[in-house]
Amino acid sequence: MEVKPRRARIADVAKEAGVSKTAVSFAFNNPERLSTATAARIREAANALGYRPRASVPSALRSGETGTSRAPSTMTIALLTPQVLSVVFANPFYAELCAGVASVTDQAGYGLLFVSPLHGSLVRAIRRTTVDGFVAVGLSEDHPEVEQIRRAGMPMVLVDGGALPEHGSVESNDELGARSAARHIVGLGHKDVVVVGMDPPNMPGVLEYSLAPTETVASRRLTGYRQGLDLGGVKLGDDHTVAGAATFEGGVAAFRRIWDDGLRPTAILAMSDVMAIGVMWAAREVGLRVPEDLSVVGFDDADVAAHSSPPLTTVHQPIRQKGEESARLLLRMISSPDQDRPEHKMLETRLIIRGSTAAPSSTTAAPGSTAAPASDRMAPALAPAPTSDRKR
Repeated sequence: MEVKPRRARIADVAKEAGVSKTAVSFAFNNPERLSTATAARIREAANALGYRPRASVPSALRSGETGTSRAPSTMTIALLTPQVLSVVFANPFYAELCAGVASVTDQAGYGLLFVSPLHGSLVRAIRRTTVDGFVAVGLSEDHPEVEQIRRAGMPMVLVDGGALPEHGSVESNDELGARSAARHIVGLGHKDVVVVGMDPPNMPGVLEYSLAPTETVASRRLTGYRQGLDLGGVKLGDDHTVAGAATFEGGVAAFRRIWDDGLRPTAILAMSDVMAIGVMWAAREVGLRVPEDLSVVGFDDADVAAHSSPPLTTVHQPIRQKGEESARLLLRMISSPDQDRPEHKMLETRLIIRGSTAAPSSTTAAPGSTAAPASDRMAPALAPAPTSDRKR
């Protein structure tokens, strides 16, 4: 049987011409963004390899009938989110991240388009999007959406989704931050700890992050929590991990599940601030006091964390800066498509200790029980030293 030769791909042309896949895309769609010599070199490489641009790419690359005619810049970038916008905007993390992205795009004269799943499909939404590039939030490098954008050669920056050689990325040191939170809890003397995690995409209620083919924000935080607890001699069993939506309602539902299952932890490590606040609200429903009966830790240090009741102990990550850096990287990739290699940025995290954590009571907490006020207890010292509430 005759074996047909493999069709040349955009990556083959990029390698042959010594440029990025984004530059190849521009050579066929926005040649005015490249030098005459670079565009000519790319087209020569494409002709030698027999490469022809595919028509079945996102609409940002389609112009006319074949997608090979010149397409002017849209002066717009897209922010991809793995959940529908009603869920996304219920999480203060996204509000701060979007504010960071918008501050850069506004200054550069670019518009910002939010792209979320269309009828359950983010791929379908991408195909109907006309933009110059994408900031993909919370999507790992093996997601079909990311792979489609890669094949099309579109500029893209991954936020909290790993790193790809030809695309920029921005993430926080989630593992280190989670480890410091867990060390804080065991340092206070807690032995019965539950982790409230974020639902993996398309896996509601499941916390099997370790089975994922690639690392995610949730998997890195879970690893950090386990490490920190292990250092204090506390083993985190599978029955002490619960997943839910990264919303206030998700935190409420997660605590109710914990309580209904008969678990009575003295501390809960939540993977987001908004979930932690939901946990505290649900705990008060059953008569528990925070932090006297239950210590709660969040993650993100969104603005709402300092104003919850009590103020939330949490892991600070520079959310707005994350948005700003991702937008800057993307605009740099758009304006300089033939740059050698996009940047990959890792932002630092730190623990912020507030009023939602304290040493556990000497006896198992119960609704209505009397416990010493948090201010009367002495928390053991930790290394590194706790950071004050002054974060900016």
